[in-house]
Order: sequence, then C-alpha cells, then structure tokens
Amino acid sequence: MIEKALTSADVEFVTTLHSDEPVFFHVLLQPRGDQADRLLRAIDDIALGELDEAVHEGGTPEGTDARSVGEKALQVSLQALRAAGSRAEGRLVENHPLEALKSLVAEVHADEVIVLTDPHYVEEFFHRDWASRARHKVGVPVLKLFSHSKA
Repeated sequence: MIEKALTSADVEFVTTLHSDEPVFFHVLLQPRGDQADRLLRAIDDIALGELDEAVHEGGTPEGTDARSVGEKALQVSLQALRAAGSRAEGRLVENHPLEALKSLVAEVHADEVIVLTDPHYVEEFFHRDWASRARHKVGVPVLKLFSHSKA
C-alpha cells in the first residue's frame, strides 16, 4: 500500500527485501488528497521542518483531481517494479483502503503487507496510520516502511 509514486530508492528497497526469492507485488494506492485532511498533513510538514510544504497543503489535489495524479503515480510505480524484475499489478483505492487491503490479501493469499508512506506523526502517535490499523485487519505480517525521498 502506497500513497504516492515509488522512488527508485523505494523500488530497490522493496525488491531486495526477499533476496532472490520471486515476489509478486499487488500495489494499492489511495490518492493523497483522499487519504488525510489538510490539517494533519500540515502538522506532519511542520514536525518535519518543512514549513513551505505546510503552507502549500491547500494546493494538494483532492477528489477527482487527486485521481488522475494517483493513476499516474500508480503506473510509474508499477513500471519501476517491473523494470526491477518483479511482477506487479495494482489499482487505485477510492474508498476504505483498509477494507480493500483486507480483501486483496484474502484474494491473492498474500504472505505479507508492506505499507510504504511518508511519516504521518499525528496518525502514528495515535496508532491510526495504515500500518497500525492493518495489523488488526489483514491476518498477515505488516511491514511499515518510510519512503526514501520525495516523489
């Protein structure tokens, strides 16, 4: 589960987690504009010392605008995973990302879930971030990773 396009460092990191073992990635991406409200994103930006980002949170695409950005991010991520030699498919999640994740895990008999996001301090503090909530829903190990850089 991701919230933006994977960077080359992210792709290298996730594709090398299991050494030479073949891995099939089923990627779910929820466009950032639909995932968290502006106030929480601004607080995260401030906590990271990114004051300019906090000021510009109002410019983050939301709703249908976020969908087109999300589709591009998903395609870039899938192409990067495939270029790294992995099999990958994916889809956007418009509503209820954890329910979609739970269904996908059951459908494909996933061995584990990787949640790769930027830090979200407020949600993490209250254990309301995707990884914390997924651990109680999906029935397989959940690995939480932070994106290596901005996409």
